Amino acid sequence: MGITIGEGQAKTLLEKGTLQAQELVQDPSKVKELLAQLEGKIKEVPVIGETLSDIPVMISMIRSYITGEYAEISPKVIASLVGAMLYLLKREDLIPDSIPVLGLADDLAVMGLALKLSAPELKTYSGWKAAREVPERTVESDEEYAVSDTEENGL
Repeated sequence: MGITIGEGQAKTLLEKGTLQAQELVQDPSKVKELLAQLEGKIKEVPVIGETLSDIPVMISMIRSYITGEYAEISPKVIASLVGAMLYLLKREDLIPDSIPVLGLADDLAVMGLALKLSAPELKTYSGWKAAREVPERTVESDEEYAVSDTEENGL
């Protein structure tokens, strides 16, 4: 018995969730609660796979967006990602989650589509975040490097 969810079905489900999410995104505390629930839910998924490997980046990006730390993203993209989270966590599924393995098929299809559609934004965010995590070199740190080079050379 093979049940598959097509991209068209996943897109329809994602659009419904996005409409609901546009309102929800206005309340950062509710979004934070959803993010915490999603982190718990993905621990239950036996194999995330390459398609869903960007979920932690997505969670981080949404957190940065709702705290105002990162604003270089369309509110529509945020609503789409939150809509996918809502489907994964709250909605009545096409395939009930109580059915082992198959129960996650529709959830993963919707989340996978949301991640695929927002891949450029996730990549941009990852670059932004990585750039912020690299400590900037200062004149003082350059002087420290020069001193250690001199000491290494026995000068």
